[in-house]
Amino acid sequence: MSGSDPAVCSDDVIEQTIQEISFNDDGLVPAIAQQHDSGEILMMAWMNADSIRDTLRSGQVCYWSRSRAKLWRKGEQSGQVQALKGFRWDCDADTVLVLVDQQGVACHTGRRNCFYNAVEDGEISIIAEPQIDPEKLYS
Repeated sequence: MSGSDPAVCSDDVIEQTIQEISFNDDGLVPAIAQQHDSGEILMMAWMNADSIRDTLRSGQVCYWSRSRAKLWRKGEQSGQVQALKGFRWDCDADTVLVLVDQQGVACHTGRRNCFYNAVEDGEISIIAEPQIDPEKLYS
């Protein structure tokens, strides 16, 4: 999909892609979101067959919200959307990688990415501060 619009997929290609994925017993597969141009790992979420269909048809990344038990388009409340730039899966077909163009922050805490907790110099630390107040994202 590199260099082309991944949202322009026929239904046959979408269904074939879904058949390639090894979903867990709950019908889910972990999905890692990566900024397409910088390589920054933004977040991890879950996808099911319907969210993959939606993502590949619309070009906007859609996940499965386990807490809400429904499809969740990234940015539907916050406006911090992820435009799909590529869709890949690993050699075991049990993890997907969505290459995205992240608009704004990816983390619900207001940080650019969800991976801000770290062990550095033998200590636990927070390595990134919020770029936006989460109250502003979800008001």
